[in-house]
Amino acid sequence: MLLCVTASHKTASFDMLERLSRTPDDVAPNLLRLASCVQGAVVLSTCNRFEAYVEVDEPVTAAGAVGVEAVIEAIEQSTGIPAAELDGAYDVHSGRRVAEHLFAVASGLESVVPGEGEIAGQVRRALTAARKDGTTSPELERLFQRASQAQRKVKNVTALGRAGRSLVRLSLELADSRIADWSAERVLLVGTGAYAAVTLATLRERGAVDISVYSPSGRAELFAKKHGITAVPEKDYAKVASDSTLLITCTNAAEEPILGPAHLQAAPDGSGAGCPVGGAADSQLVIDLGMPRNVDPAVGNLEGVALLDLETIRLHAPLEELQATDAAHSVVRDAADTFNVVGDRQSVTPAVVAFRSHILSLMEAEIDCARARGDEDGRVEQAMRHLAGVLTHTPTVRAHELAADGRGDEFVAALETLYGIAPDEPSSSAERASA
Repeated sequence: MLLCVTASHKTASFDMLERLSRTPDDVAPNLLRLASCVQGAVVLSTCNRFEAYVEVDEPVTAAGAVGVEAVIEAIEQSTGIPAAELDGAYDVHSGRRVAEHLFAVASGLESVVPGEGEIAGQVRRALTAARKDGTTSPELERLFQRASQAQRKVKNVTALGRAGRSLVRLSLELADSRIADWSAERVLLVGTGAYAAVTLATLRERGAVDISVYSPSGRAELFAKKHGITAVPEKDYAKVASDSTLLITCTNAAEEPILGPAHLQAAPDGSGAGCPVGGAADSQLVIDLGMPRNVDPAVGNLEGVALLDLETIRLHAPLEELQATDAAHSVVRDAADTFNVVGDRQSVTPAVVAFRSHILSLMEAEIDCARARGDEDGRVEQAMRHLAGVLTHTPTVRAHELAADGRGDEFVAALETLYGIAPDEPSSSAERASA
């Protein structure tokens, strides 16, 4: 059985999501160690969500409850967040609902800005990390691979990708009301990762030309040389920050805020004792795209400084084109139904194999008897094989139909009642996938 324990911008505060995102790498290994019923785990951690996808052994009584409890305990061990603080901050999906949820997540339907494209890569990287750590399972592999397929189909056949906008683009659209001339802005970009490159490209689209970059990890010079902007050394960071009119932070290189009131109050000589409203700038806009947050919230209390963080961006995210969103949800539901039908058919396969083996063994015994009685031309054998095919066809088809309706257990029960056959269950997820 598949489980998903999810904390997102819909269920948890950004403070909680920030704490969850700091040490996500240990959660999956801890999960497998804590509960023997857990066959595999994949953890998806982004700036807006923290999700654990788990496969648990179905024969275990109350496996779902045990799996959720193991997830919460693993999170507590890895992040230090007490289980009591997580109450009310997460949802649980199980069984057939898991696929539809992940497919919607991968397609951007559950994002702060519907249709944003960054999440698809994050879903793929979550599976890659689980493979590297040895925590994935065949069923989770199938789940995440189908999620990527569903995402590509949503992108190709709906207008969601064109209607949706990235967090970077949305944040700069919100900044438009404060900025009359982008070419006159003194911009400081903090960070040199993928978000920084997207931010730089989007700034240039709007006409920004005076752009500097600072990196807490020391990569500013290389990034600046590659993109033709100015690198800011550590010793000048506070001075440039205080003199900038627009600051955008998007780094994951530091667990603590990289921009605070002291930076924006720095004197021209960088001594930290100077202009109370942000140095030479008449007013400043600070956009924090980092998770964990890059900017101390106290920055928003400074006179002349406006702070735009992820939580504020989420509140201003517009409703997307209804038709595109509905079409995307339809694609996701169809993909999830297909995933579940295939999985259900796999689950009933051992029973079908046991039934057919039983009928064929009876047939072979009767053929042996016929041969002993002188069936030299093989007519009896031919008739017996035809009869066996007829007898197994309808129950096999019916088994798959029941499985598709989520009623495969009825076929298994009928098999045991009528024939006394109890199919051998594969002992592991790998054996189930092989079957």
